Amino acid sequence: MHAVPLCQGKMTPFSKNMVSVPLWIPVVILFVSLCNGGKILVVPLEGSHWMNMHIIIKALHGQGHSIDVLRPSNSWFIKENSTYYSSITMPNTKGMDEEFVEDMLSKAINYERGKSNWLGSVWLYLDTLYNTYKMHEMICQVITNMFESEEIMKTLKEKQYDLVLTDPVWGTGIFLAHKFKLPMVYNVRWTTTGEGHFEIAPSPLSYIPITKSGNTDKMNFFQRVQNIFYYFLMYFQYGYFNLAQYQALCDKYFYPPVSFYELLQGADIWLMRVDFVFEFPRPTMPNIIYVGGFHCKPAKALPHDLEVFMQSSGEHGVVIMSLGSFISVLPDDITAEIAAAFALLPQKVIWRYTGKRPSTLGNNTLLVDWMPQNDLLGHPKTKVFIAHGGTNGVQEALYHGIPVIGIPLFFDQYDNLVRLQDRGGAKIVTITTLNKNTLHAAIQEVISEPSYRLSVQRLSHLHRDTPVKPLDSAIFWIEFVMRHKVRYLCVKCCSRKRKTE
Repeated sequence: MHAVPLCQGKMTPFSKNMVSVPLWIPVVILFVSLCNGGKILVVPLEGSHWMNMHIIIKALHGQGHSIDVLRPSNSWFIKENSTYYSSITMPNTKGMDEEFVEDMLSKAINYERGKSNWLGSVWLYLDTLYNTYKMHEMICQVITNMFESEEIMKTLKEKQYDLVLTDPVWGTGIFLAHKFKLPMVYNVRWTTTGEGHFEIAPSPLSYIPITKSGNTDKMNFFQRVQNIFYYFLMYFQYGYFNLAQYQALCDKYFYPPVSFYELLQGADIWLMRVDFVFEFPRPTMPNIIYVGGFHCKPAKALPHDLEVFMQSSGEHGVVIMSLGSFISVLPDDITAEIAAAFALLPQKVIWRYTGKRPSTLGNNTLLVDWMPQNDLLGHPKTKVFIAHGGTNGVQEALYHGIPVIGIPLFFDQYDNLVRLQDRGGAKIVTITTLNKNTLHAAIQEVISEPSYRLSVQRLSHLHRDTPVKPLDSAIFWIEFVMRHKVRYLCVKCCSRKRKTE
């Protein structure tokens, strides 16, 4: 009995007499690209950090690379099953979950509201120190559990990865890159010890503002003194509460002895999630590649119900509000003030909010659990974006040329908004001063004063006028490191041994 050809009597793409070669050329190209694809271990962070890491993962998958994502078992953002990657799931330490982050944010908001009291400011700082210590303590426990697991370490070793792509806010990826002597690329804005530039680039404190200082690059004498104070405070905090914990693990698991800080500095490429349209001018290094706004893209058509709502606003337009991933932790009295301010507006409002419905909510306000934020910001009816100041949201607003009213809640959000405000594209309303009147006045000012929109539209034109799209640049440099495995862009003080050296 003979097998019957599947296409007997017909011309196949691989027939000798085939004339129409374009049918099989794409198949060959796809096969070759898959054969040449690299193996990448991704060690991400949760929250908005994962959202932009996922965009890079999708792009790498589209280039034919095989990607494994190391995720905790109780991850609240990173799905175990995906079309774009395979998961390696680690048992997580107790307490490192969504509830921990929400509790930390809730405390920060409550302390911030009492900031006029100096004692409240002291308690806020001490509580921040404690939460920072606890967070990295839990991450160090995850690293310990991983290194003590023969099964996980054997799996990772047998994979024979070409590269580690990680977010260095947590040290897990740094440990794995050193353990397996692999090239390492950062998707970075912050590290375990602070803002990324400070780890490898000259950072003159006379014009480089420290996070949380509230300064710009134009400081008077007293602001420079304040900036120096914040610098030493920051390095005391991160050095004593963060680095010491990771260094203890280096001493335990690595021989010959190695400095964790040198490992942290030793990434081959730093994909920095800012650009100099957003960031203040500053010294840099050749292995820092600026990919700010790589997650931004042209707006797509809205779902029908949202489009109808947008068009119903008429000439007044729409206000968009989102305070990020943990929006339900705002106190009820604050949400009531926000809702009351919206009720006074002639504009329609779309508010991403999952908490209890405020009693002061007006008929012009639509509450949603989720919104296509990028598409709403790119809609011609959108007048202003009210945001907490996270890097992703601020850059989306900048990309689409939408002025921002910022309500910063914690960490770097105030500093992000200061950068946009300094360029004329934003106005800040602090949580301390937020009420119905201050928010309503801010919205009216930003909408009625043309300078806000003109300033941010100019920034948008500058951001988009680039020879290479930021995402394409990020993918190129990741593949560059896999292709060449050389460290000629890294300064000697940041050298790190790999299996290729």
